[in-house]
Amino acid sequence: MTERTEPINRETVFSGRIVEARVDTLLAPDGRQITREVIHHPGAVAIIPIDSDDNAILVRQYRYPVGHDLLEIPAGVIEEGESPDNTAQRELREETGYASRNLRPLGGIYSSPGFCDEILYIYLARDLVESKLPADDDEDITLERVPMSDVGRLIRLGEIQDAKSVAGLLMAQYLF
Repeated sequence: MTERTEPINRETVFSGRIVEARVDTLLAPDGRQITREVIHHPGAVAIIPIDSDDNAILVRQYRYPVGHDLLEIPAGVIEEGESPDNTAQRELREETGYASRNLRPLGGIYSSPGFCDEILYIYLARDLVESKLPADDDEDITLERVPMSDVGRLIRLGEIQDAKSVAGLLMAQYLF
């Protein structure tokens, strides 16, 4: 295991609405200077809503960086001053039109720890009730109900490729 080091220089090269990109210079234990490119992200939540028929309610939406639609679990960025629990309920309502009377945290995952500090808090949402909030202006979402018994097959076939969705659905299926 490598010793932890503090940066000796930190340069912000981009600061956007959601992320900040930095180039950090570190002093290695052997005295060498090394650089790390880091994306700072405020954190996010991802929710596996499961209806009374044991269907996961997934969202299909176009993702510009990959150039096509993805089938995903609902998710969103934690806003400043907001708790992950509150973010999970808000995002669930915005993206699916449901709130959960039984919201359980399943754990947290790092999306890409080689260059990004984003942590995603994964939630299981059951006992769903209609409770719609307006969707974000930049989102065009279609809901799809997928039987939980089909999740593994859809992952194997590449129908579900999004990392948070694969991890979250498998967590819901095998941990609870």
